[in-house]
Amino acid sequence: MEQPATAQKPQPDPASEQREEESVHRALERYYRSGKPPWDTGVTPPELVALVEGPGALSPGRALELGCGTGTNAVYLGQRGWEVEAVDLVDGAVDLARQKAAEAGVAVRVLHGDATRLDELDVPGPFDLFFDLSCFCGIPLHRRDAYAAGLTERAAPGARLLMFGYGPEPVGNPVPEVASWAAGVTADELRARFTGWELLDVTPGTNPVPTFWFTLRRGA
Repeated sequence: MEQPATAQKPQPDPASEQREEESVHRALERYYRSGKPPWDTGVTPPELVALVEGPGALSPGRALELGCGTGTNAVYLGQRGWEVEAVDLVDGAVDLARQKAAEAGVAVRVLHGDATRLDELDVPGPFDLFFDLSCFCGIPLHRRDAYAAGLTERAAPGARLLMFGYGPEPVGNPVPEVASWAAGVTADELRARFTGWELLDVTPGTNPVPTFWFTLRRGA
């Protein structure tokens, strides 16, 4: 009896994946050159403030910010007793973050590098807190498992991940500059990719487009 055909999983195309990563880098650099990166407002979001200062606040420990931009939130954490390391892909943003930390008199360690390739950077962990302000949702889909694995390897038992991300682009919307950005990020994706983590909370953002705050906790 003839067996039914099974769907073939698309094979990776290294050249296409490389082009996608280069497109992301160029797009991010253009945002900074324009002076208007939408994720870099210069104001620490209240969701991070609540986690650090609100009821049941985390005790200061070691924090890693992924996609730190010009360092607003890394400096905020450092000022509140956290030992902070921060990573960004755009060298100009890294320079501004280092300058901001120096002016604030805060010992934040800012690294230029790829948040999906932490093994190439000197960030061994363990960390008690990870903060991501729209970094993950901008990562090409083929690099997202590597991002999750890098954090998982460096997470202390019970570590928290606070992530802000854009949801998927509604059907019919114009295709974004980088194709993978249309996928956004969803709770189901985080549950699937972050093995060993519990998704504690999903709170819609206040933006005019679909956005979400996700809180995850690493298992003991």
